[in-house]
Amino acid sequence: MLTKFETKSARVKGLSFHPKRPWVLASLHNGVIQLWDYRMCTLIDKFDEHDGPVRGIDFHKQQPLFVSGGDDYKIKVWNYKLRRCLFTLLGHLDYIRTTFFHHEYPWILSASDDQTIRIWNWQSRTCVW
Repeated sequence: MLTKFETKSARVKGLSFHPKRPWVLASLHNGVIQLWDYRMCTLIDKFDEHDGPVRGIDFHKQQPLFVSGGDDYKIKVWNYKLRRCLFTLLGHLDYIRTTFFHHEYPWILSASDDQTIRIWNWQSRTCVW
């Protein structure tokens, strides 16, 4: 049964459901990413390495990973089990508006205010398109 889940935050810019667990990621205007358990209404963890708003956020479907993109022009790949950022992808020249993992390939899709859409291979850490 789902209960009402409500919390005050610093301007949420992005959200992502975990594919299996009762978790949601919230990316905030203040640069923090929060991991919430929406059944228990509790904050599980916070991740804070972006400089400025974080707009794109997405859980990986199989791995204990999520990807974030922000106004600092950076894409970060995180391991929530290790509770840290694994690496940063650089290449956009303006704010990153959205980030998504591909459901099958080792790709991250990103879109930026630099008027580009990029595909990154997160395993080789390279831009492929």
